[in-house]
Amino acid sequence: MILVLMGVSGSGKTTVGRMLARELGWPFYDGDGFHPPANIARMRAGLPLTDEHRRTWLNVLAVLIRRLEAEGTPAVVACSALRASYRASLRDASPAVRFVYLRGPYALIRERLAAREDHFFDPDLLDSQYAALEEPAGVPAISVEQALEVVIGAIRAELGI
Repeated sequence: MILVLMGVSGSGKTTVGRMLARELGWPFYDGDGFHPPANIARMRAGLPLTDEHRRTWLNVLAVLIRRLEAEGTPAVVACSALRASYRASLRDASPAVRFVYLRGPYALIRERLAAREDHFFDPDLLDSQYAALEEPAGVPAISVEQALEVVIGAIRAELGI
């Protein structure tokens, strides 16, 4: 299984992903680390990414997913995957992909982003993330308003892992 934790920036994908991967003994991959330098510079400058900017990034993640599947390596991947088309491109990379949507209210996510240090994502881009978000159907949606351990437990229960 390649588990993709999706949601807007600040929803906890990296924090949840690292802890879950550690519990499962799986590798963790933070999608932010796969952005090309131009995307990072754009976000640092407070400019939202377009579908074209994200396409290159998603293609790199799809290559990673195909490699993991070929190796038979289960993994946890953090990736915003905001639009249905983005999720489809990752799902097309491997039938082993499963998504979990980390959902949180705007005020909480904004507060989390404001508290971040040393991250390239400009908190003022949150509006563009919510505007791009197409909430997934048929995917477990876990509220991030709960304690981290509860979120992890809910994911594991939903997926039977």
